[in-house]
Formats: sequence, C-alpha cells, structure tokens
Amino acid sequence: MNLIVIGPKGKMGKLIVKVASSRRDMKLLYGIGPKGREYINSDLGIECNLGEAIEAPIVDDLENVIDECDVIIDYSNPDTSMAVIESSLIAKKAVVCGTTGFSVDQLDRIKEISKEIPIVYAANTSRVVNLMYSLLEIAASAIGNIADIEIIEMHDRNKKDAPSGTSKEMGQVIAKALDKSLKEIAVYGRQGEGARIPGSIGYHSLRAGDISSSHTVLFGLQGERLEITHHAHSWECFAEGACDAASFVYGKEPGLYTVKDVLSL
Repeated sequence: MNLIVIGPKGKMGKLIVKVASSRRDMKLLYGIGPKGREYINSDLGIECNLGEAIEAPIVDDLENVIDECDVIIDYSNPDTSMAVIESSLIAKKAVVCGTTGFSVDQLDRIKEISKEIPIVYAANTSRVVNLMYSLLEIAASAIGNIADIEIIEMHDRNKKDAPSGTSKEMGQVIAKALDKSLKEIAVYGRQGEGARIPGSIGYHSLRAGDISSSHTVLFGLQGERLEITHHAHSWECFAEGACDAASFVYGKEPGLYTVKDVLSL
C-alpha cells in the first residue's frame, strides 16, 4: 500500500511517518507540507528524525503526486483537510482523517463525499479510547437516566478546538444511549448561580503544558459515582491507530468508516 502523509512535520505527522516506516504493509511515498517551507524537497526520514533517508520526499502540491498513492493520512486542520478530501474525491483515493474542529457544513460534505470514496473519520484513533466508547454506552444505558453526567477533558496548551473531538464523540455515544440529542443536552462550562440542569451533560476543557490527551466521564449518583477515564502518555498510540485505519480502508468500498469498524468493536 502506497501512502501519503499530510503535514509530516506536525506532532502527529512525525509519529505517523515513524510508525508507517516500520510497517511491512505500507510504503511511504510523500509527505505534503505547506507551500514555501524550507524543508520542501527534503527527505521524510531526515525531517522526521528517523536517522536516515527513506527516499520519500516532502512536496507541497498534493495534486501532482496523488495518483501514485493508495491511501492518504491527514491530521491537519479543517480547511486543509477539506481540500485534501476534495482532491481525494477527484482522484478516487481512500482517506484516513483524524482532524477535529470541523463545522456542521464541513461534516455534511465529508459524509456526501464518502458516498464516492472510502473515508475513515476518527477524532481519536486509539484502540483503548474506542473501547471506552463501548463502556460508556453500557454505563449510559444502565444508569444514564439517573446520573449526573460530566465530561472532563485535558489537552496540551496548543490544541485549537474545545471541547475536543473525542469528548464530543463520547457525548454523542452517551446521548444516543439515552435516546437524546447531544446538541440539546450539552452544557459547556459553568459560572453564576443556579442548580445543575437535570438530564444535561456537562463539558469542561482544560488546556495546559504538554498533556497528550486525557478524558474522564463521570456518572454521579447519590452516595457514589462511576468514573471512566483514559490517559494517553504520548501520541504514538494515535499514530498506530491511524496506520491501522489506513490498512483497513485500503481497497474498501466507498463509505464513512469509524475506528470501531477498523477494530471490529
């Protein structure tokens, strides 16, 4: 499988290059960087600190090389990702997209494009986080209607969107189990006076230092509480998951897939 990585100099891009370069089921062809950067035409292996050249250059024009690849992995930003997905539609290439912060209109467009090409869209590609989704569904089905539910998420100081895409997916899993819409019951932060809104899901976003990723969902009842938590100690688990998703989506029929599909959860 021939692979292109978008944004290989980013924190996720470097790790994806590292993981992909060690796997026998994929070959890195190109990294795609922003136009004008000093590292354009440099080798991915050198620029991503692999210790040696791997004969895969970083270029700045996806359209010139997209026909050579099978799958594109993209962890960039919403505008860049939309351009990548639109180009993939024209070239009929599979995409793994881990970008978060899309608008409703952008997500609707991704769903429409997935009717023509296979896309794995995942706010979080960790195997354990996606297991946590299943645990949340069980907990919400059992006690969600009698519990006060709060979601606390922490990320590094540079994360641009809040709440995180992962915490939104967690809220959607819980809301679906309760036969409700997250949009109608989510409350983002608190200040002032007044009791907690019954039946709501509270969101709290912390941004500090170099925290990789931390999500806790709290189900509070009288006299007891249940907390389901995931802590990522580095971003490498997400890069492993992204490469697993690329292997999964290669050769698949058009559709919008999730990490649950990748892991058969």
